[in-house]
Amino acid sequence: MPRTIPPIAQPTLWPAYLARYLRSWWYMIHLGAIAVVTALSPSTWRRASFHATARHIHASTWQVLPWFTLASCLVSLVIIRIVLVTAKSYGLSGLALEMVVRVLVLELIPLSAALFVALRASMAFDAAALGLARSGLSIRAASDEALRRVRRDLVPQLIANAVAVLSLAMVTSIIVLLLAYLNVYGLSPWGIPDYTRTVGRVFAPVVTAGFVLKTVLFGLAVALIPTAAVLELQRYPRALATSVQPGALRLLFVLIVIEAGSLALKYI
Repeated sequence: MPRTIPPIAQPTLWPAYLARYLRSWWYMIHLGAIAVVTALSPSTWRRASFHATARHIHASTWQVLPWFTLASCLVSLVIIRIVLVTAKSYGLSGLALEMVVRVLVLELIPLSAALFVALRASMAFDAAALGLARSGLSIRAASDEALRRVRRDLVPQLIANAVAVLSLAMVTSIIVLLLAYLNVYGLSPWGIPDYTRTVGRVFAPVVTAGFVLKTVLFGLAVALIPTAAVLELQRYPRALATSVQPGALRLLFVLIVIEAGSLALKYI
């Protein structure tokens, strides 16, 4: 049998692939802009929208908050002990607490919260949208139904996922800060002045604003990117070359870019 040459290996098709790639990114940005403008519009917030947003916040935040916090605290305890023991062995005990706060609270916890919410909450809308392709609807009817679901579900989910990432990150960060104090100073109250001075030095106003902004951007990316990828498949149907969740790789790329940009602004 003659071997089939993959389309990506044909240089004549590269302009078409580039155009489709750029169109895909533009569609995601356009959809996000529409969702943000719709969320800020007073006409959006009727009783049904409030109820839908409350349901999504309950599903994506309240139901998973205890389990995520417990798992994050267990992992954080291990990391805190490793950092403390390593710093003590090198004679850098004074820097251990600051290192824990910078690595765990500022970087790892928001990123893990975003990944957790992406796996737990944001895929529900995607599964519903993918079902349109199997429901016997025409491409035009499926696209119209998908747009109707955007108006009904995307804005509440966008807000709920941003709230979920922010809530999980904030609650877990507060508990991890308490665990860090107990590991460094024990139950003694005499470490509070030094502890508050160290944490305050880390959480400067600019760093705090960047931490909140980064967490909100994580939430928006988690809510928007997988949904935009699925709706794009509805609008521009094509065969999937992989079984990976649509938008998963793009979501991971955007999260890495946001994290890398945050690190660059803080430390470069």
